[in-house]
Amino acid sequence: MMGIKRTVLALAAAAAVMFGGCGDDAVIHDQTEQTTITLSWWGNDSRNEYTIEAVHRFEQLHPEIKVKCSYSEWSGYEARSRVQMISGTEADVMQINVGWLSQYSPDGKGYYDLERLADTVDLSNFTSEMLDYGRRSGVLNAIPIAMNAETVYINKDIYDRYGLPVPKTWDDLFEAAKTLSGHGIYPLSGANKSLWLYCIAYTEQQTGKQIFDKDSRLAFDEADLKVMIDFYCRLVNEKVIPKTEDFQRYNLENGTYAGLIAWVSDALNYYKSVIDQGVQVIAADYTADDASQAGLGWYAKPATLYAVSKNTEHPKEAAELLDFMLNSDEWAELQGVEKGIPISSSVRRYLDSAGKLSGLQYEASQVMETNRLIKPMDPLVENADLYESFIEACDLVLFDKAASEEAAAQLYESYSKIYETV
Repeated sequence: MMGIKRTVLALAAAAAVMFGGCGDDAVIHDQTEQTTITLSWWGNDSRNEYTIEAVHRFEQLHPEIKVKCSYSEWSGYEARSRVQMISGTEADVMQINVGWLSQYSPDGKGYYDLERLADTVDLSNFTSEMLDYGRRSGVLNAIPIAMNAETVYINKDIYDRYGLPVPKTWDDLFEAAKTLSGHGIYPLSGANKSLWLYCIAYTEQQTGKQIFDKDSRLAFDEADLKVMIDFYCRLVNEKVIPKTEDFQRYNLENGTYAGLIAWVSDALNYYKSVIDQGVQVIAADYTADDASQAGLGWYAKPATLYAVSKNTEHPKEAAELLDFMLNSDEWAELQGVEKGIPISSSVRRYLDSAGKLSGLQYEASQVMETNRLIKPMDPLVENADLYESFIEACDLVLFDKAASEEAAAQLYESYSKIYETV
């Protein structure tokens, strides 16, 4: 045990070194005594640049506060954050993934209670439903920046070229494949997690059951998993989709893929260059047998959230920064919709007046937000073991290594080792 403790402390010390100024030397304000707080996030160079600039704006408006920043790509950030949360050395204000709430704060005590900071953080910009995504055991641990859901994107130019309607039902996709496959085009495509969630939507609509029950126990049985496996294999065999391991994003640009399942937040990540070429891409309705089911079996989650450390020694200053990040025009001007369509009502008003609430990502967010059947996502659904094992089971069937009944039985046994099923 002592060896493990020393290792964690050593890693924590290394992680602490990552904190530094946000690019430039601190702004010096004569006769101003500064309180230093820390901020951490993950992202690429573009996100880092605008966040650093936004922090400088905050410091200019709050000369009494100095912000030290820590940032990296996702994988490094996740690993470092795990060490920091275990050792209690996390940043005062931090960007977190929704799954971390269950991991680090199942009882609501892992992060600061943000309702204690309501005098500073304007919570009126968020609906109670939105704030509930950041609660654990009734405690407001984090505030979502934007919401996310898997969405159906359609290259309408391709569908129009072959006289095909934008698909709304599952049958529409198979009908489209009859025409498009002869031209080497797939009606739809997606990475493994996206198609896993797409198959969940189909199966929940067909069976009337959710994959996890209200207590986060696996509710699908072998028969339900067989429905999922059979559906994925039919999608592949009838050339609606390429196998997930064959998915290549450049095929969106060359017209080999006429559609995509992907997150709201990834709309431009996948399609910006296509749209720049003048191609019409739309966010379609959620696939369902009929309009009354549209959205059933589909899930929404926070794209990302902000939280405050339970160990912060400066909650007032942390709250000042948090409110600035969530609700200010100054921060919104630089961030725009890079982290998704912000849900803060004041930020939306600013972005709307600035003409920034438009385009494919905004259209996808509207499909999500106006749907009455979409449900909050249980973080367990995104467990990589689940969707990777599902694809492996499907491949057994596709390569004639097992019948779907046998593959479903094996998959259920595998899942039962991970989650309680009764």
